[in-house]
Amino acid sequence: MQKVIIIGCPGSGKSTFSKSLESIINIPLYHLDMMFWNEDKTTVEKSVFLKRLSEVLTKDSWIIDGNFSSTMEQRMNECDTVIFLDYPPDICLEGVRARRGKVRFDMPWIETEEDAEFMDYIRNFNEQRRPQIIALLEKFKDKNIVIFTSRAEADEFLKAY
Repeated sequence: MQKVIIIGCPGSGKSTFSKSLESIINIPLYHLDMMFWNEDKTTVEKSVFLKRLSEVLTKDSWIIDGNFSSTMEQRMNECDTVIFLDYPPDICLEGVRARRGKVRFDMPWIETEEDAEFMDYIRNFNEQRRPQIIALLEKFKDKNIVIFTSRAEADEFLKAY
């Protein structure tokens, strides 16, 4: 594993998993949210985001945490390993609620309130976004693809590594 992407529904624990993986395999970790968002909850220009991502993709090794559908195919093309945290919506909703009010290393602000639209996005993720991810995984089946369906599976993977 030299070029790894960690994908999954918001709240699945991508950042936490990727931080643990970083400490085990000693490869630089990059969070798409940090490339995309400003501290005031505005976004950078798309060209700035794409430039930041392109700079990371040219490096010899990396872990990239985040979904961002618009760049997922590009990242899958460049990676050697895809780790998909494929959890039920309830687990992801619980993850989002648990991080509210906490400082995060993967986001430039502290989330203090529940965002109803974001929570609906999570509730609908498996119906609306997951099929696109599965199709991309099929397209890139030559990659090392690891799919976890529970936090326990992901934790066991990290312990065994």
